Amino acid sequence: MAMMATKCPGIKVTCIDINEARVAAWNSDTLPIHEPGLLPLVQEVRGKSLFFVGKDKFDEVISEADVIFVCVNTPTKKHGVGAGRAADLSFWELAARGIAKPLKDADQGKLRVVVEKSTVPVHTADAVASVVEAAGVTNVEVLSNPEFLAEGTAIADLTAPDRVLIGGRQTERGFKAIEILANIYRCWVPAERVKTTNVWSAELAKLIANGMLAQRVSSINTVAQICEMTGADVGEVSMIVGMDSRIGPKFLQPSVGFGGSCFQKDILNLIYICESKGLHEVAEYWHQVIKINDLQRARFSKTVIGSMYNTVARKKICMFGFAFKKDTGDTRETASMYVGADLLEERAQLSIYDPEVSKEQMWMDLHEAIDGKIKENKPNVDELVTYETDPYEAAKGAHAILICTEWDCFKEYDYKKMFEGMMQPAFLFDGRRILVSRKAELEGIGFRTYIIGQAQ
Repeated sequence: MAMMATKCPGIKVTCIDINEARVAAWNSDTLPIHEPGLLPLVQEVRGKSLFFVGKDKFDEVISEADVIFVCVNTPTKKHGVGAGRAADLSFWELAARGIAKPLKDADQGKLRVVVEKSTVPVHTADAVASVVEAAGVTNVEVLSNPEFLAEGTAIADLTAPDRVLIGGRQTERGFKAIEILANIYRCWVPAERVKTTNVWSAELAKLIANGMLAQRVSSINTVAQICEMTGADVGEVSMIVGMDSRIGPKFLQPSVGFGGSCFQKDILNLIYICESKGLHEVAEYWHQVIKINDLQRARFSKTVIGSMYNTVARKKICMFGFAFKKDTGDTRETASMYVGADLLEERAQLSIYDPEVSKEQMWMDLHEAIDGKIKENKPNVDELVTYETDPYEAAKGAHAILICTEWDCFKEYDYKKMFEGMMQPAFLFDGRRILVSRKAELEGIGFRTYIIGQAQ
């Protein structure tokens, strides 16, 4: 919305949230999310063409809007039919019911466009349309406009997107709605990159895109394991494979595992769609991507424990990074929460540092991971975990350092200084391969070093 407000003269963009604290944060210079380059963009247009308002303005803003983007969460269901796989669309239905009333009371002679921005299962647009139409609204077209930006690079991704996808019904009114939305994007996106499809293709394309990317991560993580056993260099292997124009170099960097709000949730959703259509073998194929990711996280934890003489109880372990990747404070499905739970189950003492993640968020995520993994005799997070705001303090007295997020600052630390304040022998486990070029230096300092994908 900030990008649209910046790039499209004459368009007024209003963002509504029922969380008043979040609205206040958007209206301040401390935004509720960390995204490089976002703050100056918001500051440029806020109060001019970009506005943030609370629920008290909901009916007024909706009744005046020509285009309504719905950007609510679609998490994986935790109970009921499809639990653990299907998308929870309760927020979407509430949003649809919420916008129906002010739209019914507004001018029915003017076409209104409702846009799915959230990642949703196929045919969600039909469900949304049926809810709105059942409320007596007759002038709405529902489009699918899935987002392909990535956290940490969102501004660059929006400024020059690979493509913008708009799906709608293949009817006269559907084509008109598609054109309304396409013209907004054409204010700054080359026309040839604005792609239009039927609504179901757009909904499915988002799931498949994330599935393919996650599949590449899981595939290269299996290659990393082969390299560790054979002495091959996974960096060299991925470089050579990535030079093939049919494959390309992106998402061929092995790691402790993928996380974030999209990959696991969307693949589980895809699995559920396959199962619900009787495509059980296809569902199991995609399930293997999730299984490999689970294996990668568990394998990293086992490597840490095994390398440290099969016991980490009462040992201080410094974890660098809790966000699921660099340049974001997002921790959804982060590998760190699962690795942390594994080590806490062994009664390790964790000292965690991340430049952007808060103590409260870490606590919630660790509790969630522990509750999902351990049924009895659960470790006490309050006693075993400390949150540090200084990396050197986090490493002081530690038996090991674990790199779980690829923050650039982790590449530049004075590890000799850290080593001198650690318990000996001191271990360093690089789960993101950001210290490959410094491995000889680290071992010269005295670290017993493990870099994922390298033979030990």
